[in-house]
Amino acid sequence: MPTFVELPLDLPPDVVHAGVGVHGSAGPHEVFRLPHLWQLHLYGYSGTLEFHDARHPIRPGHLSLVPPGTEVHFHYDAPRCEHLYAHFRLPGEAERRRLPAMQDAGAEAAVLRALLRQTIAASAQSPARASAELWTVLWRATGLAEATASPFEARHPALRAAMAHIEEHLAEPLSVPGIARAAGVSHTHLTRLFREDTGHTVVGYVRRRRMERARHLLVSSTLAIPAVAATVGIPDLQAFNKTCRKELGASPRAVRRAAGREGPRA
Repeated sequence: MPTFVELPLDLPPDVVHAGVGVHGSAGPHEVFRLPHLWQLHLYGYSGTLEFHDARHPIRPGHLSLVPPGTEVHFHYDAPRCEHLYAHFRLPGEAERRRLPAMQDAGAEAAVLRALLRQTIAASAQSPARASAELWTVLWRATGLAEATASPFEARHPALRAAMAHIEEHLAEPLSVPGIARAAGVSHTHLTRLFREDTGHTVVGYVRRRRMERARHLLVSSTLAIPAVAATVGIPDLQAFNKTCRKELGASPRAVRRAAGREGPRA
């Protein structure tokens, strides 16, 4: 049974140290604990990682994540074993993602290795850059977990592809057949996936995402209302006003006024 960890990823990590670890020369077994820091390792060797009464095989290209305060036992299969590591804090509390403590990065290993090397290079010179690089690693690690998780732990790949396509093309005309083609499934299958996962039709989901983006732009920017409408794919102002009233409960100008940001007049 795999061991899972939960990472709050709403805020970037605070990288305390990152580098290349070389182990095995002092013996085939080491015990390690970081009282207050997460541990991430990307391995280039074979061995075993043991913690919480579970043993996890280590193979080249495997990635492990260990929570703070956890005692870990490393068993090495060779006298020289090298891995990339990062020790870090996670200051966030929301956007929690459940990942396997050990997973095979597969084809992503090369990308993660490059990002971790950039984290290492930046850690002594630019903490902000190191944090950004490691944050990317952690988010990409969630993608590995989603690709291998059970149906109850992850969205269908076609649904994820459809949602990504929608986000990238919100400013453009979107049709259900076009979204289905981008996701590689039939119109009927996509409709069922959206109903089961979101409770919305595909059209309803697109409308909701457009209005969520519109609300953000109305509240957080001074972008003119016609420009907001065009940015969310509803360039007809009458249709945009009607959709705003239906989905947000007020006209675009009223939404903006309620947030105290008038912006340029339409």
